[in-house]
Amino acid sequence: MRPRPAAEALLLAALLTGSAACGSRLPESAFESSAPPVRSSAAQPIRIGIISSATSPVGGAAFSGPGDGAKAYFDALNAKGGIDGRRIEVITCDDGGSGVGNNECVHKLLDEKKVFALVATTALDYAGAPLVAKAGVPDIGGQPIGPAYDTYPHLYGIYGSLAPRTGDAPGWHGTLYGGTEVYRYFKSTQGARTAAVVSYNQASSAAYARLITQGLKAEGYRVVTEQVDFALPNFRAVAADLQQQGADLVFDAMDTHGNAQLCEAMDAVGVHVTAKVTNVQNWDSSVPKDFKNAPSCRNALWVTGSSRNYEDADQPAVREFREAMKGRQLSQWQLEGWAAAMWFTDAARSCTADLTRDCVERFVNRPEPYTARGLLLPVVFEKLAEPPKTRHTCLSVARWQDGKGWVTEGDMTKNCFTVPQLPYRP
Repeated sequence: MRPRPAAEALLLAALLTGSAACGSRLPESAFESSAPPVRSSAAQPIRIGIISSATSPVGGAAFSGPGDGAKAYFDALNAKGGIDGRRIEVITCDDGGSGVGNNECVHKLLDEKKVFALVATTALDYAGAPLVAKAGVPDIGGQPIGPAYDTYPHLYGIYGSLAPRTGDAPGWHGTLYGGTEVYRYFKSTQGARTAAVVSYNQASSAAYARLITQGLKAEGYRVVTEQVDFALPNFRAVAADLQQQGADLVFDAMDTHGNAQLCEAMDAVGVHVTAKVTNVQNWDSSVPKDFKNAPSCRNALWVTGSSRNYEDADQPAVREFREAMKGRQLSQWQLEGWAAAMWFTDAARSCTADLTRDCVERFVNRPEPYTARGLLLPVVFEKLAEPPKTRHTCLSVARWQDGKGWVTEGDMTKNCFTVPQLPYRP
């Protein structure tokens, strides 16, 4: 079983914008298509839509990684003849990071372009999720930035879900659950006991910081909370207090720019921690540029996630990804987009000559966990009436080292713990 997705990856957009795409609250029946099963004609390419907030308030290319990885996979697939001789036609749409733009992309891809499925959706505000669900279009391997993938049927996030997903409310009656595996890992493997949580004085950032604090306290940490002004942050004062408090770990509810500023302040003051923990969205090869002025803190960066490190070129599936992406800056989100495209392809191939949306969804909903040739921790979709109180969860861990990049720490299939599932409201 894989862990509930770490909130670090889920809530970055929310803390920057203060909004999330929950969509409308309609009864379950509203999301079940009454149309006959959609079949993809053998004489035509298979049309796939990719929605991303390639341009958004967060910054250029912040959400383009999964789509880039998926397109690279489909390009490689087409070069080998496609799926049973049928090429994949990829149609992309940039929603600009807004709910209005997202709805426009959904209408364009579903109503005008008649795509068969969506793959690797990465939307800052997935306002069009109810329309996708109502149309019965499979959305496979999307990034769960908001609660849509734990709310609506026909949507399958890259990390799986145990929630009912009836379209009524996220999770269980509006409550989601997250595990404490990240905090357990650092306590058990690094001996960490004191953790600092740094946030902005902004509502969503502060709320996320409270969630991290809750998980740390559940694992027995002494927690130091630090808050900075969003407009005029004094990271030097935060760094000085971290040194005085003797923090072993530093977590944050901030964007990459804020993280870099914090790291620079930590280096300036002389703060040395066991780990400055970041998230999967920052798991990329731009670390030397982003943290160029903080060499000590840079080499204390750790990251956790649910997919195999893109640096692990000794793994055949990773090597195939890297060869297809040759010459480009690499990121973990690209690898997860590549895995999403592979997931759709495996589902489509299972249908042989009778390619229908129902068939694709049967593959995704099967009880056997999906791993994308070992790129993902086992992904499953269940519809549990009640949330689990505990889960046996695993996580992928890497740390940055100058000259080596992201170095894997332990086998992700063995970094596993049975941890409590704590409630939070998106």
